[in-house]
Amino acid sequence: MSDHQHDPHADHHDNVHHVGHITTYFIIFFALVVGTLATYGAAKIDMGVWNAPVALIIATTKALLVVLFFMHVKDSNRLTKMTVAAGAFWLSILLTLTMTDFLTRVWH
Repeated sequence: MSDHQHDPHADHHDNVHHVGHITTYFIIFFALVVGTLATYGAAKIDMGVWNAPVALIIATTKALLVVLFFMHVKDSNRLTKMTVAAGAFWLSILLTLTMTDFLTRVWH
């Protein structure tokens, strides 16, 4: 190619870089396996009304690990982080409205 021609893939290859270290991925994978075992263990224990909150806390922690490390949001630009935050905010609105409806109903 001459100097006046532009390779559209050249910029892409220059900007691609490996994010994270392989050890980090194994640690996160191990944490996800531990979280899965914790979810199973928590389901086997009768904690009364605390079963669902404990399971949701474990699930949220595992989801955060996946989003931050495997989806590379931790090392992304601000626009990506804001998009993820907006999605999480919207999900929290939906869950809050759903739970307020559920908790205010009279169950017989």
